[in-house]
Amino acid sequence: MTETPTAHLPAAAPLTFQTKLFYGLGSVAFGVTTLSLTSAVLTPYLNRVIGLPAVWVGTAIMLTLMLDAILDPALGQFSDRLRTKWGRRHPLMYLSAPLVALTCVVFWNSPTHWSPEKSGVFLVGMLVLMKFAVSLYEVPSAALAPELTIDYNARTSLFSYRFFFGVVGGLVMNIALYQVFLSPANGGMLNRTGYAHYGILAAVVMALSIIISAIGTHNRIPYLSKPEARTVPLSQVWREISATITNPSLVVIMLSGFCSGVAGGMGTALSQYFFIELWGLNGTSVSFLAMAGVAASVTGVALAGPAARRFGKKAAMISLFGISVVADALPQGLRLLELMPPNSSPWVLRILLLDGFFSATLAIAGFIIITSMIADVVEDAAVQTGVRSEGLLMAANGLLPKFTSGFGVFLAGLLITTAHFPTHAAAGTVDPDIMRHMSMLYLPFATGMKVLSVLVLLFYRIDKSRHEHNLATLAEAAATAEAAIEEARS
Repeated sequence: MTETPTAHLPAAAPLTFQTKLFYGLGSVAFGVTTLSLTSAVLTPYLNRVIGLPAVWVGTAIMLTLMLDAILDPALGQFSDRLRTKWGRRHPLMYLSAPLVALTCVVFWNSPTHWSPEKSGVFLVGMLVLMKFAVSLYEVPSAALAPELTIDYNARTSLFSYRFFFGVVGGLVMNIALYQVFLSPANGGMLNRTGYAHYGILAAVVMALSIIISAIGTHNRIPYLSKPEARTVPLSQVWREISATITNPSLVVIMLSGFCSGVAGGMGTALSQYFFIELWGLNGTSVSFLAMAGVAASVTGVALAGPAARRFGKKAAMISLFGISVVADALPQGLRLLELMPPNSSPWVLRILLLDGFFSATLAIAGFIIITSMIADVVEDAAVQTGVRSEGLLMAANGLLPKFTSGFGVFLAGLLITTAHFPTHAAAGTVDPDIMRHMSMLYLPFATGMKVLSVLVLLFYRIDKSRHEHNLATLAEAAATAEAAIEEARS
């Protein structure tokens, strides 16, 4: 079963502040998961707290991300073809809430008397289940956005709310992790009990945000796209899927994600190592950097819409990402050139805060715009295929980044091993030469991949005029199909 060959546009309805607010609130769950399941937390947790070898950790995270990348498009396609009285997205969103809470609590509260090997197998299995539970919400929620509005600029506004709550929710929980659960008073950054207590709070926050968002957007179901079902050969279904995911503009964004995913996976996995050992930061200082990220989410959201309207989505996004790449590499570059103050200087944290705020502002604004650009691919692909595949498209966009992010985490594990990082070293005791070696291996490679990810985006094709042409084409095709149906009935 799949959609009718003529892709109908969603019913026109005003995109209210209330809708944007409730839609954005749901991304708190994704933000919390992104930070609590990011390799920045998982790698040191599994390596230094549980005691698994770094290569094992990198391999395990890579495999779970790759499995996640395979499951997401399948889940997106399932959501696109689902037909219920609550629409195609909301049933899955409601279902995900209890599953997310349960798997989160179990993952962070594994038995402490198990051996590292037994704990490792259990935690990898639970990690897969938790990621699936999160995808059960995130994939249909992301697919909901192109249905909530078809307006070129309104989509950027909608995704601004999504990114704001995702970043703020995740970073606030990140602050709680380091300021409260892993604070020196509670045992420090390698305290297993602190992670366990954090898991319970994270489960409650994620489940509530999902339920509130689903209920808050429930009244929009009558206005969402309602494609009719039809029986077609499986071969035709695969042709439609292939035509959708090979859309040239989507391929460009996926290739960009391929490059940035490798760099991002490495950087995220190594960030806590660099924070603690290269910069000499404690949990409180790391939480200050998270606070800078919260502030950057506000400025990034404020910047995205005006920049996209003033310069166009493509030009604005490339400029924002390009400057962000340079700013992000600056502190480590200066340290390698011995131009940064010593770690005993208060200026180290000040420089990291300012640089982190500036680069995060630009990156968040860029991500908001590029996500809006992915939503515009929905109509561009529908013109070619005759079907709306929001779920498949939004999930397919994360396909290569998740594969390559997992590969980046694997490379980080190799880098940690190559640099002979001591697994059981107490925080702040690692030889500075080891950290310098790690930085010299990481920085040129990661920065080069980020630059490539920006250059690839020059080939994106959809601008405002093409988007409006796509809308007109789809509206004309729908009107023609409806006229033909009426003529056949008469």
